[in-house]
This record gives sequence, C-alpha cells and structure tokens, in this order.
Amino acid sequence: MSSTELSGARAAAAAAVAPTVSAVRVAEGEELGNVELPGLTLAVRSRPGAEEGLAPALYVHGLGGSSQNWSALMPLLADVVDGEAVDLPGFGDSPPPDDGNYSIAGHARAVIRLLDAERRGPVHLFGNSLGGAVATRVAAARPDLVRTLTLVSPALPEIRVQRPAVPTGLLALPGVASLFARLTREWTAEQRTRGVMALCYGDPARVSEEAFRHAVAEMERRLELPYFWDAMTRSARGIVDAYTLGGQHGLWRQAERVLAPTLLVYGGRDQLVSYRMARRASAAFRDSRLLTLPDAGHVAMMEYPEAIAQAFRELLDERGGS
Repeated sequence: MSSTELSGARAAAAAAVAPTVSAVRVAEGEELGNVELPGLTLAVRSRPGAEEGLAPALYVHGLGGSSQNWSALMPLLADVVDGEAVDLPGFGDSPPPDDGNYSIAGHARAVIRLLDAERRGPVHLFGNSLGGAVATRVAAARPDLVRTLTLVSPALPEIRVQRPAVPTGLLALPGVASLFARLTREWTAEQRTRGVMALCYGDPARVSEEAFRHAVAEMERRLELPYFWDAMTRSARGIVDAYTLGGQHGLWRQAERVLAPTLLVYGGRDQLVSYRMARRASAAFRDSRLLTLPDAGHVAMMEYPEAIAQAFRELLDERGGS
C-alpha cells in the first residue's frame, strides 16, 4: 500500500507521498518504452534476460512508487527471467487512465490488459504494497497469466491498521489531499523525501547519497504533475474500498483462490503493513513460502534485494527451474 512514526501533519503528508524513485532515470541495462492501449498508456521498464527464451516476469510497484522501485532486484534475476516493470496508471511515467479508475480492480485490469496485449503470460508476477494487492487480484482472476507470485508487504486488509499507515487511509476522505498540499506547500522536495524514507525503510541510512539525490529529483518532478494528488487520492481510496469489500471480491478471499506458487516477503520494521500479517497470509495462499526479514521496512526489494532474489531462485528450483 500504497499502506519511523512521524508527528501530526508531517506524518500525514509523508505517508501520502509513498516511496518514489526517478522514473525518468534509466539504469544501465534497462530500457524504457510505452504500451498504447485504448484509453490507457502504460510506461514499461524492461530488463531483458541474459539469454533468449527465459520465462517473463512483471513487477508492480506500490502507492506513489514507480517501476524503478524494482531496479535493484531486476538485474539480480536477469539470468533466470526476462523482466519488465510497469508504471501503474497515473504513476511513474504513465499518464492517468482515461476512465479515471484508480481502484485495485482498475489497476488489476490495466495489468491484465498489458499482459494480454504483449502476449507475455504466464509471467512470474511480483508486487509490493498496493502492487501486491493488485497482483493478488490478477492471479486470482487470471490464473492463466501467472506462473509464480511474489508479494513484498502486500496491502491486504488488516483489522488493526498500524498508526503510521492511518494517514494514507485518510487520503481517501474528500478534501484531505488538497489540505495536505496546502499545509505542506513550503516543504522542500528533500524534506518530503526524507520523511518518506523514514516511513518506508527499516533503516533509512542504507540509502546511498546517489539514490537519495535521484529520489529528490523524482519527487520534484512528480509534484509538478497536475494529476499527482488526484492519482494519490483515488488510489488511496481504492485501497480503503478494497479493504471493506466482503464476499468473493474481498482480497483475502481472492488470496485463497490463487493457484500459483507464492513467495511472501514481510519486513520486521514495516510501519505500513504489519509483520503480524505474515502468518495470516501464509495460511491464505494455498501454496506459499514465507521470507521474513527482521530489519526490513516496507520496501524490502529496495533494501534487501539479494535476499529476495535468493528466495525466488529457491522457489524456481522447487518448480523445476521454470
């Protein structure tokens, strides 16, 4: 979800701007492109496999993030998968969807449309936070598109939401986003970025100076976009709505329908998705493995990519390497 405790308005605004890294910057070995669909344009960051014929993978970021949130993990898996990371509608370099649908189901339909258009499925599907909820819905609705599922701090409903995650939910209320914008209009991009990293990393000191500079530059770019707060608000509302859905459309019921082998990753210092949800998730996903990282926060794939890469390789080995 997009879901160090900060105080008052600072906590609220920091949670409202979840971890971002520059969607314009292209790391060595990556390629950027757009996929044009009716009513929808999706920016896609590719990390081609080291050889032809590798199984495809698709990476889905969290609230306020971008495809570059996966740039640390993708090269570690380039010898086993042909990777693509998508910018969800309204985030990264993807413009807003024509229909304005930022619900979990809307984001899931965008991912399904991308996979159908590219004919890359079935893929190894990765998701973080909001992207984890989206990936869960994709895997439940279209099992033919998913080989394996890897979820890093997935935004699945919690009865007792952690206090630092509350401001993100408040974004769903009418007028709150514009209030945040007014209250924090004097904050610099650097201040905002430090607040976000304090909220989302288990140890913000692990962020290199170079990575921090890129994150600040991306924050500046995103804040200039006229649809920034609208995309954040509507996506946060989509998460809250998904948390309240019951019956067959509820996310936990969707998790129970997932057939794909699933790797679950939870961080012990995650302030947005509770570490205690790992046990429930392990029980819900019928074919699951659990990786717990005691020192990780909400974005373990950015903090401990090597550990996740190793766990994914073990999942592949269990399946015969495909």
